[in-house]
Amino acid sequence: MTINIKKCNFEDLGLLQEISVETFNETFKNQNSPENMKAYLEKAFNVKQLEKELSNISSEFYFIYSSEEIAGYLKLNTNEVQTEIMGDDSLEIERIYIRKKFHKQGHGKYLLNKAIEIAIERNKEKIWLGVWEKNESAITFYKKMGFVQTGAHSFYMGDEEQIDFIMIKTLL
Repeated sequence: MTINIKKCNFEDLGLLQEISVETFNETFKNQNSPENMKAYLEKAFNVKQLEKELSNISSEFYFIYSSEEIAGYLKLNTNEVQTEIMGDDSLEIERIYIRKKFHKQGHGKYLLNKAIEIAIERNKEKIWLGVWEKNESAITFYKKMGFVQTGAHSFYMGDEEQIDFIMIKTLL
């Protein structure tokens, strides 16, 4: 199995939209109403929204490939684009999703390590993310990778307010 990580650009927009919808749906459809899933997917992953995110210099997307097949993706934010005010010394992992058929093969760890590597290259003191309080496997994974829960914030799935734990890993 060959693993490659590639930064996304505008030519990847269609594939980014496809993989975003697929992985989010696989991860959360069984725990949310169809109406709330539909509303969120249409808001977060429409072409205009993804174009806006791709064109922002403070956001970056990366695909991870497993033997030439896309296995998942990563979205990073810095500066004012972070979903919480964390300061210039922070890098946010806003999204890290792996396609279901690639689960439990180490791809999430590769993407997380890529995010940490980028944060260190940019002299960030901490890396952080929000993870749904009910996503126990992800919380366990992040704790294993050195993240600590420091707070929580609201996340809206359609019209339903949910709670994401804020988890931080100190780098410097």
